[in-house]
Amino acid sequence: MKNLNLSAKVVVLLATLLMIPSCAVNPVTGKRQIMLMSEAQEIAMGAQYDPQVLATFGVYPDQKLNNFVQKIGDDMGLISHRPNLKYHIKVVDSPVVNAFAVPGGYIYLTRGILAQFNNEAELVGVIGHEMGHVTARHSVSQQTKQTLGQIALIGGMILSPKIAEMGEMAMQGLQLLFLKFSRDDEREADKLGAEYASKISYDAHKMADFFQVLNKMNMAESEGGVPTFLSTHPDPGDRYNSVHQYATNWQQQLQNTNWKVNRDSYLRMIDGIVYGEDPRQGYTEFNTFYHPELKFRFNYPLGWQFQNSPIQVQMAPKDGSALMVFTFARGSNLQIAADSTLLQLGVTVQERQSTTVNGLPAIATVSVQTSQDQSTGQQVSNQLLSYFYNLDGNFYVLHGLAGSANFAKLFPTMQGAMKTFARLTDASKINVKPDLLRVKQVARTSTLQEAFRTLGIPADKYQEYAFLNNLELTDQVQSGQMIKIVTK
Repeated sequence: MKNLNLSAKVVVLLATLLMIPSCAVNPVTGKRQIMLMSEAQEIAMGAQYDPQVLATFGVYPDQKLNNFVQKIGDDMGLISHRPNLKYHIKVVDSPVVNAFAVPGGYIYLTRGILAQFNNEAELVGVIGHEMGHVTARHSVSQQTKQTLGQIALIGGMILSPKIAEMGEMAMQGLQLLFLKFSRDDEREADKLGAEYASKISYDAHKMADFFQVLNKMNMAESEGGVPTFLSTHPDPGDRYNSVHQYATNWQQQLQNTNWKVNRDSYLRMIDGIVYGEDPRQGYTEFNTFYHPELKFRFNYPLGWQFQNSPIQVQMAPKDGSALMVFTFARGSNLQIAADSTLLQLGVTVQERQSTTVNGLPAIATVSVQTSQDQSTGQQVSNQLLSYFYNLDGNFYVLHGLAGSANFAKLFPTMQGAMKTFARLTDASKINVKPDLLRVKQVARTSTLQEAFRTLGIPADKYQEYAFLNNLELTDQVQSGQMIKIVTK
């Protein structure tokens, strides 16, 4: 969980931009089409949205990696269909295997997707694919819609009258940051990605190989896999063969004799990258949430679903009858933080009490909000229990929302959880370490499974690590070959 400062100015800016449609020439197709915004407005929108993305995810703190992807973006941008646009390529601190772009040339790669790449050419192909969305201006209309949806969700989720649906949306909130393009858009971006990668001398066939990896990962999601690139970039159909054909066509046309793949240099570059969830950003044990960096802890109700995101923490019972949300409260002191939060939510405060929770100054409030259910037109009343906390000058709030009919029944459960918020002092909980991706050299020629056995890898990790290397356990690996494993 990290701080997120969603400014009302962003909403005003986006609304203003959307009101001025224009007719422009698409840089890729050369055809005239209706655009919701000019290029200048598109760039301004990206510049406004970029800080929000970075506040949400954080930049992954590896300057060498960030410099490398930016250099690829600079080189590729010059040969793209929009060479005068400045491209901003950044690695964000998320385990989700994905890449996404926002208007104006802003492209983001998660550390999760970098861990899955096995060479530079795969990385370059995905950057080219995302740049294709930007140059063809796919992201303009898509990002406009979903940025507004993202802001509306985060700003108004506490007040939704449909609690069950709201709980589901809250759990999926982060995914709204990822664009969902049409299959035609995906097909065009694949074609442009192969073109751009080839024009800076990388083997675009590797882009097709990586999409095949993503297909395998997408199939494994029901077994607990993380959300993937394909969950937001739908497969346009026969992507593997199509991208291989695009790559072959460009290689024949360009007549280069040395197509770069750069496997070993890439693996050395990602050696030590954080793999999977980073417990330093918050983790759970049983029904307790710990945040080692911010040094707090609290319990959540037994049996409730729990989702930690960089924006906030959400908890909800499986029946969707309530929702609890933990997040930051903004203000120069605790009272101002509480007042401004409740004012922004537009609720009517019924009860308010200054108190202490485990030695920390706190304010507890009960509020009510009445809204109209858009599906039925009926007035719906919700009640909100909020505890605001002051931990060393940092202000937090834990909201508990339920319909008025169920609020009294759920009140003790939600209040009980809120009264467990406390300073985290247990060194064993504070000093947790994330898993790291490590690159090892194979000692002798053998099967991949034998190499894992020699390295002391637990047998239950063989399949996961084979997939990480895009290899089968029965594949031969050569003496000195680099492979990826995961360690503390």
